[in-house]
Amino acid sequence: MSASDQSSESLTHPSWYSPDVGIYCSRHRPIPLPDEVDFVTYLLSQEHGGKHALVDLATGSTMSYCQLHTSVKCMASRLHEMGVTKGDVVLVLLPNCVYYPIVVLGVIYLGAVITTMNPASSESEVKQRVRDCKVRTAFCGRDRASELSSLGVPEVIAVPENPGDVENWDRGCLFHEMVYGKMGMPPPKRSIGQEDTAAIIYSSGTTGPSKGVILTHQNLISMLELFVKFEASQYEYPSTDNVYLAVLPMFHIYGLSLFVMGLLAIGTRVVVMQRFDLLEAIEAIDKYGVTHFPMVPPILLSITTRFKTCTGGALLSLKQVSCGAAPTNRKWIEDFRRTFPNVDFIQGYGMTESAAVGTRGFNTGKIYRYTSIGLLAPNMEAKVADLRTGSPLPPGRNGELLLRGPAIMKGYLNNPEATRLTINEDGWLHTGDIVYFDRDGYIYVVDRLKEIIKYKGYQVPPADLEGIMITHPDIDDVAVAGLLHEECGEIPAAFVVRRRGSSLSEEAVKDYVAKQVASYKKVRKVIFVSAVPRSPSGKILRRELRESITSRL
Repeated sequence: MSASDQSSESLTHPSWYSPDVGIYCSRHRPIPLPDEVDFVTYLLSQEHGGKHALVDLATGSTMSYCQLHTSVKCMASRLHEMGVTKGDVVLVLLPNCVYYPIVVLGVIYLGAVITTMNPASSESEVKQRVRDCKVRTAFCGRDRASELSSLGVPEVIAVPENPGDVENWDRGCLFHEMVYGKMGMPPPKRSIGQEDTAAIIYSSGTTGPSKGVILTHQNLISMLELFVKFEASQYEYPSTDNVYLAVLPMFHIYGLSLFVMGLLAIGTRVVVMQRFDLLEAIEAIDKYGVTHFPMVPPILLSITTRFKTCTGGALLSLKQVSCGAAPTNRKWIEDFRRTFPNVDFIQGYGMTESAAVGTRGFNTGKIYRYTSIGLLAPNMEAKVADLRTGSPLPPGRNGELLLRGPAIMKGYLNNPEATRLTINEDGWLHTGDIVYFDRDGYIYVVDRLKEIIKYKGYQVPPADLEGIMITHPDIDDVAVAGLLHEECGEIPAAFVVRRRGSSLSEEAVKDYVAKQVASYKKVRKVIFVSAVPRSPSGKILRRELRESITSRL
């Protein structure tokens, strides 16, 4: 019997579920949160015995925790000297590097606001971000400095191409001074409340184009306590013994919450890769004794494929692999478990809108549910809403997941209507994901309502691509949907209605989009159709599109 077929009467309601109001509470004990301190001050105040904070994989150079703390305050001081003040928005347009945390934490420590972005973003995408957020200062590679200046950013700070190779930086390099120079004028006495904005991280939410998620200092403290520190507390080994491999992009909430913020509060060593390469990742695990490897499903598949035919031990230092950011194929999980039987595998769930806090799997007892996204995080509440009526559903029934708690975002930037549609008057965040709870409180993702496409863990909003293609003179109508793909999870597919008499080709459509978006947003397949199916209200019926292409294969 499937979970959706189970009758609520067949389950005895557990203590963590209230049938009267339909609210699920966390099975974990509540964690007290501080209420009178800003995020970075709180992070830097955490006591631990960690020595090396960050390792640059390309050069082997390391940064100690002592140097990290000094550099964060130096960064804040230099930004203050440049005129950056509380509330100013600073854009980070950089690949993974050991200085990423210093920039982010320095900005937030000053009381300013960070916004992160994929360094492969197109000029039009960067222009839109600069305008939306009113960017005051930007950190980027030297190859994009003039571009950002031309977009009207008052202060652009160029970062050397190989940040880890400090010895070869140009003398007088401004960025070097901001990281390693003596602290100049100290930041002013800061008055930062926990409801003040700390970050604007873009997400596609449940529907529509990308939106700026406003995260407060309270949200980030919740992320630190309810996700990173709490997970570390569930295991017997100390967090200072752990070595994490950072291949997830630091501009994304998953990598940002772990490698830029959370792990640096508990003394963990983080080995930083600028971009993922399978062989380099394997070498790094063996060389540095990596114990924890957070990843997305395509990496899980590639590393399993590489080792499942090998005999003998492999990656012997690994203790845990965690997977998130996109749905994981059950077969991939089973293959991984057979290939690495001594490595703990867990899944987790979080959104940008929930500061990466949601659920986490823990295989520390006698229950092993590898296909579950885990238990509800401490201090968080959930509902499972009927898809037709919105009524709350008991364990064993499928419905939309709603979340409430201290990690939930303040709202969407300059978009009160989208905020109202996503967070109701009682503070419940509509996730757009269809789930059910089992009898032990473990949560399983069944499907999703939201239209977001997950390509190799990256978020691709269909509306963004549709907005570009509809400007083509030979396209009368267009819809974009995600098609399942074994290696990528999903690929963006465009269903295009050509102008009458046009001979527009698939390659021409792909090239038109590719010139205007980051590489991960490219359209991977084009299907020409006579009409785009829509509901009476005009909403694109994407499920019909996906079903139509499946029937043709």
